[in-house]
Amino acid sequence: MSGAGGGGEGGGPGCGSPAAWRAGWSLVATAALCLVSSASVLAAGAAPMSKEEKQRLGNQVLEMFDHAYGNYMEHAYPADELMPLTCRGRVRGQEPSRGDVDDALGKFSLTLIDTLDTLVVLNKTKEFEEAVRKVVRDVNLDNDIVVSVFETNIRVLGGLLGGHSVAIMLKEKGEHMQWYNNELLQMAKQLGYKLLPAFNTTSGLPYPRINLKFGMRKPEARTGTETDTCTACAGTLILEFAALSRFTGTSIFEEYARKALDFLWEKRQRSSNLVGVTINIHTGDWVRKDSGVGAGIDSYYEYLLKAYVLLGDDSFLERFNTHYDAIMRYISQPPLLLDVHIHKPMLNARTWMDSLLAFFPGLQVLKGDIRPAIETHEMLYQVIKKHNFLPEAFTTDFRVHWAQHPLRPEFAESTYFLYKATGDPYYLEVGKTLIENLNKYARVPCGFAAMKDVRTGSHEDRMDSFFLAEMFKYLYLLFADKEDIIFDIEDYIFTTEAHLLPLWLSTTNQTVSKKNTTTEYTELDDSNFDWTCPNTQILFPNDPMYAQSIREPLKNVVDKSCPRGVVRVEESFGSGPKPPLRARDFMASNPEHLEILKKMGVSLIHLKDGRVQLVQHAIQAASSLDAEDGLRFMQEMIELSSQQQKEQQLPPRAVQIVSHPFFGRVVLTAGPAQFGMDLSKHKSGTRGFVASSKPYNGCSEIINPEMVMGKIALMQRGQCMFAEKARNIQKAGAIGGIVIDDNEGSSSDTAPLFQMAGDGKNTDDITIPMLFLFNKEGNIILDAIKEYEEVEVLLSDKAKDRATIFKGKMLPNYIFDSNLEVENMEQKSFENDSENQKSEKTTSDSQDLSSVSQESMEESSPVSQPDSVPPADVDSASILSSKEDSCPTENHETAIHDSECTELDNQPQEQSKTEEESSPNVSWDNKVQPMESILADWNEDIEAFEMMEKDEL
Repeated sequence: MSGAGGGGEGGGPGCGSPAAWRAGWSLVATAALCLVSSASVLAAGAAPMSKEEKQRLGNQVLEMFDHAYGNYMEHAYPADELMPLTCRGRVRGQEPSRGDVDDALGKFSLTLIDTLDTLVVLNKTKEFEEAVRKVVRDVNLDNDIVVSVFETNIRVLGGLLGGHSVAIMLKEKGEHMQWYNNELLQMAKQLGYKLLPAFNTTSGLPYPRINLKFGMRKPEARTGTETDTCTACAGTLILEFAALSRFTGTSIFEEYARKALDFLWEKRQRSSNLVGVTINIHTGDWVRKDSGVGAGIDSYYEYLLKAYVLLGDDSFLERFNTHYDAIMRYISQPPLLLDVHIHKPMLNARTWMDSLLAFFPGLQVLKGDIRPAIETHEMLYQVIKKHNFLPEAFTTDFRVHWAQHPLRPEFAESTYFLYKATGDPYYLEVGKTLIENLNKYARVPCGFAAMKDVRTGSHEDRMDSFFLAEMFKYLYLLFADKEDIIFDIEDYIFTTEAHLLPLWLSTTNQTVSKKNTTTEYTELDDSNFDWTCPNTQILFPNDPMYAQSIREPLKNVVDKSCPRGVVRVEESFGSGPKPPLRARDFMASNPEHLEILKKMGVSLIHLKDGRVQLVQHAIQAASSLDAEDGLRFMQEMIELSSQQQKEQQLPPRAVQIVSHPFFGRVVLTAGPAQFGMDLSKHKSGTRGFVASSKPYNGCSEIINPEMVMGKIALMQRGQCMFAEKARNIQKAGAIGGIVIDDNEGSSSDTAPLFQMAGDGKNTDDITIPMLFLFNKEGNIILDAIKEYEEVEVLLSDKAKDRATIFKGKMLPNYIFDSNLEVENMEQKSFENDSENQKSEKTTSDSQDLSSVSQESMEESSPVSQPDSVPPADVDSASILSSKEDSCPTENHETAIHDSECTELDNQPQEQSKTEEESSPNVSWDNKVQPMESILADWNEDIEAFEMMEKDEL
């Protein structure tokens, strides 16, 4: 998600007044950059960063971009995205389906289009001109493929419009793009018309998917049966569609986008002024009634404010301010932002947050509400310092809920805008940390790989287009001075994908009449405009330590871990009623607790097997408030039960290839075993060369003990129990074992990991570590053996710092991180060892449900069936969650089931999707790279590292 790029001059004392906001177009530029006027206020407490250091970091961002973009163009183009671990392009239909995530791919060279205006921001005009020629020549928008309307709009349509915006700017300057004749705009118009059939609904809300070739027609289209869409999916169209209308003079695009926004506004919950996550596109009924600022809603709020900035229509600002007041009243629980129910906004809908909300501090900067922006950003930064990256979801006590991190840019975006608003060099140091973590943990020879699990450091074969479109743009702008950019960035606004749209569009082709529909639904007084584009006197009231004073109380919020629960304002006073009973405190033997349950309408049923069931009937509660407390208690009990079952499982482990030429750069996600050495208690892990056992299944006595002795034995899954394999290789002298899945094509990218169970017998005799790799990850090791014969790996609980792995060994400097000073090897080893000890103090005590299956991983045996892992009991209580009993009655519209099913829109889903292949203008065959080519890439990588280190010295 993205904040505004800003524009014009302004920020005077009267900038925040409602009258000034309502003045229309003349203050559009002021609205976009009023926040930037505060950049001259330098907060004390953080030492200013030298100009030389800023320049060095800016150059490092450029080198990182070249590494990512160059590998995409060499190994992936014209495919949509790069697969950085296998050095090839991701082509839809040729790789295992990842569910909804693949709906962004349309065989239209997604990454190249998404990166166009980034090239110009980074002053790479020659590369930009070449890229535009490639897009115009090669890209086909008429493929028989079903794509996401939302993703195609923000990434492809936005990318084409952003590219057109900077192309005409360069042409006007007279040096570049003199041949350009609106080719990108014509492609954008073609794509716009292809998306319009999705709006053929009674509500005006678009279908979530469309076929680029056949539209919504059946059966060729293979879509059009959906009934639901997310609020952000329908509400994140106005910037791109309005820009397309104003660039071309064709009003239909802006009209359709406005109609969708108007419908969402009409359907908001009138008493709370909140919107839900998912809505029925035909009836307008809310399907998911929880509300927040993260996944599913995020950019809807963003586009309301930015639509005002770009288009000058004050109804969008009034709507945003109405929603913002509700957000700060109900969802904001500083420094947390927690989802609530739209009909019962005092009731939390879940106890975890997703990473997409990291854009919100940047939006608050544009709004002018700096204090909560600083608070939430600092909380997120503390989570990053604990896990190196922001997990896809984390709990209110800052434990990992979903462990993936697909290199999202939202936190970098908010960091950039907070620096623009405060001028505080602290945010430059935050940006430096982001750069270091990307180079240290995500950089691989063929680009940057998403994190499969932030706890282990394992990678996923994925580099999304938004990484190039947004991450490098915000990081470069963070460290760049005005003279480093070849145009005035303040003349543009950023879309949610960080594409640039010029602010002069607000006065061009205004074919849509401005009708203020907001006041039909709500009356706004001047208090609704408080904190809108304030001047620096309000932001920093005579106190240069302002920003630091807000951050300071949050410095240890993650390590202290753990508010025992979110306490609302009305519960924080000493007098008054006691706070409601929380699930974590409940004891079935406590008479007082049982009385409270009865008051909340919760019944306790003792089962014959000794367990306890809890059932709530809202109509039996003493009052509506007690019924709300009962609903929350039941929801908490369900989550607590799930969490405690989850904690009985082992987290995933890591297999790190440390031999030449990998040197620890490749980290594979591995499944743990319920027997053998516990790698979490052996921080150094087990390191050794690998060797295949004979027989390869490891199910009988090993006949090549001389090959596996002192090594880590490789075995194939099947034909016997895991424990039997472990005993056989241990007897042969192996120091560890890796079992490779025999299911061709299986991968941790698409399948949940699970544990290797024992054989139902005592397994204390097994002392070596055992790990499981899916077929795809296992083949990476097997291919390396074919190429290099001797391959050394490290089995550990999580990936190790390369400086720690090679401590004391005489190895080239490039093995270590590019951002470290090159002194002598002893000093480097000592410094990195200190860092590693610090990082090892941070241990993960939670488990990612999406990464590790609750099902034990067991082999079939003709002799005996292995014992399964018994389910966990939580305080001897189980939850009866049938629709009839555990859900509220009809007059309660919030359901416990909603909280259980909540998930990110782009979480991979297990589903089978097939796409009919079209005939594009260019070849879509996978480019499988030989090992020699990969080595050549690494040599280039090495040379770049060495050059950077010389610059540092």
